[in-house]
Amino acid sequence: MDKLTQKQEMFCLAYIETGNATEAYRQAFNPETASEATINRKAKALMDADKIGARIEALRKPVREKAQITLEAHLNDLKRLRDLAEGEGKYSAAVSAEVSRGKASGLYIDRVESIGPPPQIIINRPNAD
Repeated sequence: MDKLTQKQEMFCLAYIETGNATEAYRQAFNPETASEATINRKAKALMDADKIGARIEALRKPVREKAQITLEAHLNDLKRLRDLAEGEGKYSAAVSAEVSRGKASGLYIDRVESIGPPPQIIINRPNAD
């Protein structure tokens, strides 16, 4: 990957912080006399550059990985809650946690059935006679 300039790195960091390319451009490049259209155009050009996109992705990756929830962790949390509720004699809560585990595991399928024909749309138009 090509090395970023200091201002490009500042742009990437500001973009991660603000989520706004135009604002990130203002913070990194301090374009005091540039028009709004010029700032927007230059911010877009930076966002379209492969090395900028790669750096932004690299900055996001650890945060995204840290925040990710896995199915296994989710199921284990629900099991722990079920066990705690059962231990306290709160059987309704225990059953609810167990049903939630089943839904998360794909054991339950929500089904919607439609009885009868589909509704008809009737449009009344006046005769052109």
